[in-house]
Amino acid sequence: MTAALEFDGVSKTFNSGRKAVHALKGITFSILEGEVFGFVGPNGAGKSTTIKVMLDIINAYDGEVRIYGKPAREAGARKDVAYLPESPAMYEQFTPLDILRTALHMYGIRRNNEKAWCMHWLERLSVAQNAKRRIRQLSKGNVQRVALAHALVVQPKLLVLDEPLSGLDPVGRKDVVEILQEYKQQGGSIFFTSHVLHDVERIADRFGFINEGALLTTRSPRDLVAEHADRFVVRFQTEDDALSEGTPLREGEFELELAQREMPEWISRLTRNGGRIVDIRPAVSLETVFFQILEEKDQASQASSID
Repeated sequence: MTAALEFDGVSKTFNSGRKAVHALKGITFSILEGEVFGFVGPNGAGKSTTIKVMLDIINAYDGEVRIYGKPAREAGARKDVAYLPESPAMYEQFTPLDILRTALHMYGIRRNNEKAWCMHWLERLSVAQNAKRRIRQLSKGNVQRVALAHALVVQPKLLVLDEPLSGLDPVGRKDVVEILQEYKQQGGSIFFTSHVLHDVERIADRFGFINEGALLTTRSPRDLVAEHADRFVVRFQTEDDALSEGTPLREGEFELELAQREMPEWISRLTRNGGRIVDIRPAVSLETVFFQILEEKDQASQASSID
């Protein structure tokens, strides 16, 4: 299968006065066609620098970046790429319809039904009612929707999204997740960053953890389940003090992590004493794994400094 995006040993150093900042340290990963790759890391980890490198905003770096086999430094490599920044900057005097039409013209796309095609995407993003309003009159969430419509209207092969769900309410987040899943089903590839780990879990086929410019690991949800398949978090209700050893959530409701082998006996004891299970879910999550990896890295650094 063809790789949509490849990073091969990419390093980038910024010189700030006498201090050198190593923004990227030998980053290597690839995204296949039709794959969704989530890039996770704290502020300053190197996520934005990674995007700037792939889009050739930064072109002085070590290593190689290829988009569908073409070097990213070549302008032609990005003709099938669309980018959505975290804080989209659009001409405030334009309307959403103007914005989408401009995107088609910039990409050299000619359609006989141009207006209908643009309206289709505004409708799909639930902003068609604002098609003729000025961008400056729209809420942040609606501007985000217009920006995503702007990216999708050109039918790119690769979507690069920086915090795509930022500024959206719960309904908007659900709508955008569904649209991105449809885009993937139609063969599109996605690279996206997010601070909201739950969003990454819902969308990504694989995810990479980056911290201080280093890619710590890449994994899939299936990998996480396989590594932690024997532990679960049980949310339950009880008035029995002997069963309230979990973390209190609210009056009479608790949460407890159990190994799979412990669950039958514990559940039997809970029900015998009048308790009730509210929810059972796997203990593993992106958040727990992410912080576990950071903790292991800190411990390794401390051990190295002692040696």
